Amino acid sequence: MEAVIARSNIDALLQRYQDLIAYVPLRPVSTELEYKEAIAAINGLLDAGGADQNSPLADLVNTLGTLISEYESRVHIFPTMKPADILRFLMKQHQLTQADLPEVGSQGVISEILRGKRSLNVRQIKVLAARFHLPVTTFL
Repeated sequence: MEAVIARSNIDALLQRYQDLIAYVPLRPVSTELEYKEAIAAINGLLDAGGADQNSPLADLVNTLGTLISEYESRVHIFPTMKPADILRFLMKQHQLTQADLPEVGSQGVISEILRGKRSLNVRQIKVLAARFHLPVTTFL
């Protein structure tokens, strides 16, 4: 059965969609400015609880994350690495020890992350992204 949408519903839907994309860019990312806007939007959605898969924002976060990822794969040269490998690389590059990252967690927590026994959580990802001036998607 084919879905039929009344013209009045389309007009209301269009208005709501325009309101939404004023805050969340739901279109392919094609410039560095659009990329920065998309990163800011996804960070805001994550702050609002969008990382929780049960959140009503989860699908929006996933969709925006896909658009960001597509742009990064075309423009940015990010090696395909696990978050633990990226953290290990950054620690080596910046000559950091586990003790130098207390904002991420205890040395035991960082050790578990580096060994792959524990995943980074949203808070840790935000902290690392800010510390190393990288998009949060680097650690996803």
